[in-house]
Amino acid sequence: MATPKTSSKKGLSITPLADRIVVEPRAREEVSASGIIIPDTASREKPEQGTVVAAGPGKYDDGQLVPMTVKVGDVVLFSKYGYDDVKIDGVEYLILPESSVLAIL
Repeated sequence: MATPKTSSKKGLSITPLADRIVVEPRAREEVSASGIIIPDTASREKPEQGTVVAAGPGKYDDGQLVPMTVKVGDVVLFSKYGYDDVKIDGVEYLILPESSVLAIL
């Protein structure tokens, strides 16, 4: 059986398995759109948005590969608590299953 190809950001040294994706979280702004300064405690909240930098091939269901809906470059909205933090080459990323993605923005 041939292995399905995966997608990843150039230079990223990780390939997620099955239906998992690697997300680079978006940095929180320190000043809101209306000019209100956001305190340090709010900026430490868990991220909810990010850019997909790598995607696995998909998940097998009854022997058939179900391809991924999200792709590299998509900006996604995801569950606050459905991911694992990892540090790769000094950069922080999140690894989560596609089922934790709530929407593509």
